Amino acid sequence: MSWTKRIIAAVFVLAVVGILIASLMPKKEPPVTVQTSSVRKGPITRKVSAAGKLQAATQVKLSSNLSGDLLDLPVREGDTIKKGQYIGRIDSRRYEAQLHQREAMEQSARSDLAMEQVNLARLDADVKRVETLVKQDSASKAELEKIVAERDGAAARVQSAKDRIQNASASLAEARFLLSFTTLTAPIDGILTSRLKQVGERVRGSDFNEDPIVIIATLSSMEMKVEVGEHEVVHLHEGDPAEIEIDAFPDQRFPAQVIEIAKNATVKNAGTEAEVTTFPVRIALTVPVPGALPGMSGQATISTETHDQALIVPLQAVTVRTEKQLAAGREKKDEAPPAPDAGGTAARKTTREPMQKVVFVVDDGKARVRRVETGLASENDIELVSGVKEGDVIVEGPYKLLSREMADGKPVKSDKPEKEKEKEKSGPKVSGDAKAKKEASGS
Repeated sequence: MSWTKRIIAAVFVLAVVGILIASLMPKKEPPVTVQTSSVRKGPITRKVSAAGKLQAATQVKLSSNLSGDLLDLPVREGDTIKKGQYIGRIDSRRYEAQLHQREAMEQSARSDLAMEQVNLARLDADVKRVETLVKQDSASKAELEKIVAERDGAAARVQSAKDRIQNASASLAEARFLLSFTTLTAPIDGILTSRLKQVGERVRGSDFNEDPIVIIATLSSMEMKVEVGEHEVVHLHEGDPAEIEIDAFPDQRFPAQVIEIAKNATVKNAGTEAEVTTFPVRIALTVPVPGALPGMSGQATISTETHDQALIVPLQAVTVRTEKQLAAGREKKDEAPPAPDAGGTAARKTTREPMQKVVFVVDDGKARVRRVETGLASENDIELVSGVKEGDVIVEGPYKLLSREMADGKPVKSDKPEKEKEKEKSGPKVSGDAKAKKEASGS
């Protein structure tokens, strides 16, 4: 074999060996495209949102203390009502008759008193006359004692007549009081929101069971009652500012304030996996809302606490890993750690292994895991108390990659350079024509 052929064969063998070695060498993992953002410092407010219904701050159900037929009810729903205004009338014939009866009883008692007083005056005169006769020895002491006893009896009958008058007067006042209930008047200023009875219906007055005739509400002062979960109500305080968005008035927010936080819980689906515990919270609107009516649906957003100089990142940038995953520096792709659940069903079903909150900081083209502690959370952002510093570039998405596949040391590249993001935030965009004109003028 010639030297030329030997050299060609050697080169071929070396090429094959080189290709084989290159194929056996571990390939460099290509970087994955991620969404990034910078850790920034600014204010953040914890907000609690809840849905509810509008209701009047003051609402009165006007009932009757008496039973009877409703003879008149001239008011209609939507009418403006003034305090003391005539609302309606119940059949009063029975109570008028009772009043007349009590008046007659009182008059009779007064007549009896007059008769007893006349008899007492006569006996007083007789006592004086007999006393004079006894002094003259013209009458016995026995006659004096007898007439004195008769006078004392008459005095007792006078006092009894006075007591009967007081009793009759009290009964008469009660009859007048009951008769006044047959005329219905408004106890407050407001709007008549419901007319629950019709003329001719029977009104059943009772001190134990109410039978409302109309409902009057002060619509100038409205509030919303919402249900807040047990894990969020602990952050609320009376006086916290809030905003209410009413479905009937889209794209409008009205200022409000928390005025009451209930101490008793409302438990739904008790004893089941779908058990939910909430607490009623009353939120008062601080400005009038023309056209707002009780029963309208809305959404309340309550601001509970604010930190002015907090390190803020997007909410989705914070994920969780187990201690085992952090120690290994990687994560199994088929093992998806669950997002933290606020004590719900998912939390009860997941593993008891503690989860650590982490973010992935982009450092020299690689994602580096950082343990973090979180603080306040708003609708879109969350505060990081430790683990990062202002200006750090962190991975915020995609969600599937961040929550399942991202691991410490994984090569990454941003879908948009961070400098370009900062330019967009710091100043307005320059159009292509303006840029060309600038270059032309510079040349």
